[in-house]
Amino acid sequence: MAISSTGIGSGLDVEGLVTQLMAAERQPTLNRLAQQESIIQAKLSAYGTLKGGIATLQSAAADIKNPETFSKRKVDNSDSGAVGVTVTNNAPPGSFSFAVTELAQSHSLASQSIASQSDPMGTGTLTIRFGTTDYVAATDTYNSFAVNPDSASVSVTIDSSNNSLTGIRDAINAATDDVSAAIVNDGSGYRLLLTSTTTGQENSLEISVDDDDENDANLSGLSQFAFNASVSHFDQTVAATDASFTVNGLEVTSASNSVSSVIDGMSLDLKQVTTDPVVVTVKRDKDVIKSAVTKFVDGYRAFNNIVNQLGQFDEASQSGSILLGDSTLRTVSSRIRQMVTGAISGASTSFSTLSEIGITSDEYGNLNIDDAKLSAAIDDNMDELAGFFSVFGQLTDSEIDYGGASADTQTGEYDISVSQLATQGAFVASGVLPDFGGGGTLTIDDTNDELTFEINGLSGTSISLAQGVYSSGQDLADELQSKINGETTFKDAGVTVSVTYDAVADALTITSGSYGSESSVNVLAVDTSTATSLGFSVTNGTDGLDIAGTIDGLAASGSGQTLTGLSGDAEGLIITVTGGSTGSRGTVNFSRGLGDQLDTMINQLLATDGLVDAKTKGLTSSIDIIEKDREAHEFRMEKVEARYRSQFGALDALVASLQSTGSFLTSALASVPKPPSSSS
Repeated sequence: MAISSTGIGSGLDVEGLVTQLMAAERQPTLNRLAQQESIIQAKLSAYGTLKGGIATLQSAAADIKNPETFSKRKVDNSDSGAVGVTVTNNAPPGSFSFAVTELAQSHSLASQSIASQSDPMGTGTLTIRFGTTDYVAATDTYNSFAVNPDSASVSVTIDSSNNSLTGIRDAINAATDDVSAAIVNDGSGYRLLLTSTTTGQENSLEISVDDDDENDANLSGLSQFAFNASVSHFDQTVAATDASFTVNGLEVTSASNSVSSVIDGMSLDLKQVTTDPVVVTVKRDKDVIKSAVTKFVDGYRAFNNIVNQLGQFDEASQSGSILLGDSTLRTVSSRIRQMVTGAISGASTSFSTLSEIGITSDEYGNLNIDDAKLSAAIDDNMDELAGFFSVFGQLTDSEIDYGGASADTQTGEYDISVSQLATQGAFVASGVLPDFGGGGTLTIDDTNDELTFEINGLSGTSISLAQGVYSSGQDLADELQSKINGETTFKDAGVTVSVTYDAVADALTITSGSYGSESSVNVLAVDTSTATSLGFSVTNGTDGLDIAGTIDGLAASGSGQTLTGLSGDAEGLIITVTGGSTGSRGTVNFSRGLGDQLDTMINQLLATDGLVDAKTKGLTSSIDIIEKDREAHEFRMEKVEARYRSQFGALDALVASLQSTGSFLTSALASVPKPPSSSS
């Protein structure tokens, strides 16, 4: 422990002397370490600024890296109030003329007038199906109904808790979103108004009643809400109609006023009948491309300015910035500048440098855009421009789509060969159906209406086919498809099937909507006579198969319709085979443009083990060393101080001793008798 009370014996200011000596000992080293730390902290801050500039450049180049930037579409619409148009990048450029003659409408029915909303109306079950109705309202003639296989039926149970008009309305609204139920007072009484929430002829309503009074034809109880081929107690207030319009003179119909299946990549919103054609022009959105290129150029300018500021030399002050001559700054800026201003290799394009599309560097290293030259490249060589900037996969087979690539995928042209196409899981029923074409019929009743399926490994609950006499195999297939796709478990999971009727084999086939080994259709349970009447028994169908093939001559991984390269230069390359045949399927030309290559380089530079990170870690370690040097220096100073205090303590004691001796001698000498003075 250091002594802090020196100089007591001698009166010397030993504390002050030690303090001054220690300050002289400590300060030079501390100043040197502080200066070293200040320089390192300044460099760390500079490297932080550099990393920020690199990250800003990466963000600025994100749009030119994205292939979708170069396929954006722009729409000019002469009357968006009549026909709304939105497009995706797949929409074909061109001019289209639309004329709307009729809008799609939803089917709407009104019950007979009822005196009270709260009086009991009977009990039983209402079953609502959706399909195409042949009904003549003027003569109240219901000719036929064909079920829509893509719409699920709805069963609504009416009992003593909800058998009022209000209760029936609420029960229907609670059971489905496909029908809207309301009560309207028309002055003569209350009427139940039912409206399909989906437009189009194929979405009209059929209502069957299983009434407890077992007389569906009367106007008492639930029977008064029947609307089908047997009895029609509702008034049709609005007929279900399809939209009718023309595209460049070609007549088109649609169940919905929202149309997305007429022209690839284009969605129409039919709003009103037109008197004059609505002209829509679709073209590439050059403004989006120019904006992306400008954003990249501005980002590079910001990066270049940061590099220049960090490494500049001021002639006036004859001083340099903190990273003047720094090898890391020089390496980073050199690599990025060389990639941006040099020739691009590995891109599938006739362009090789930015200058060829109108982007040049000035004397300060910044990029500048020649708008006329860039516009010409956009107008005349859009695909080449996309290949120059972005990741690009170009296929020679129209039934194969490019799906992406990984960081391991190398640029090049790769052969594609398919040894096995993807298939869908399916269940083929036994051929026991009647000859519908020859006048045969099939009765669905309590012995064969219940079935339970497992689709794609997902077990559903039991479905119930509509009971009745079927004289058409297609009607039976549509009913089965409607019920399976409407089953809650399947519907919530997005699992669908299609059901087809084979008139030659007299059999139904259920096919999963998905492809690959996960696709399956199995029967879990049937009724007592289902096997003999419908051909379905408890057994498994045939599972789907994944696609199999090679990319660049090497085995690829197949999942559904997707092939993914496993090894070699094509590792990580993804393609989707949507059709065609087995065997050679052409090539995929994969390239990485400037945006992608620059993004990869920046990721390497900014990685945790990258060049900049390694430098900052080294500087951080230097700060740790400086802190340890401070601790070691302080430890040495404590020893020096202890030595000084020991030495000054000895000096203090010696001086005190000498002072004591001097005092004693002075006192002793004072007591010695003086010799007599001699007389004159």
